[in-house]
Amino acid sequence: MPRVRKGAARAQARKRVLRKARGYYGTKHRHKYQAVNALIRAGVYAYRDRRRRKRDYRKLWIVRITAACKMRGTRYSLFINGLRHAGIVLNRKMLSQIAIEDPKLFDGIVKKATAASRATPALASSAA
Repeated sequence: MPRVRKGAARAQARKRVLRKARGYYGTKHRHKYQAVNALIRAGVYAYRDRRRRKRDYRKLWIVRITAACKMRGTRYSLFINGLRHAGIVLNRKMLSQIAIEDPKLFDGIVKKATAASRATPALASSAA
């Protein structure tokens, strides 16, 4: 029985890998071995950075809210605490959008949050 050397299947597999590696620099888009390694590494970075992107956006929103709070004479932590006590449920993305697009509305939210944080008694220190 003759030996089978999967010619067409191997060529198709190589083509499939090199098609995915189009646009890569140097031998990474020409040679199958290098392309496979580059694709694996690219996949790892893509997986990691999909999570990192969420972190980065949250940081950006917090920076924007902090700047908007400083302009109104309060701190970010007091503002967020006041929102919780006032029962205002807005996420950081929405708060940063409101701060940019509708400053008057954000002023009202800050006033309600500061009033609610002042109305609640300070937490007793746990020195027991």
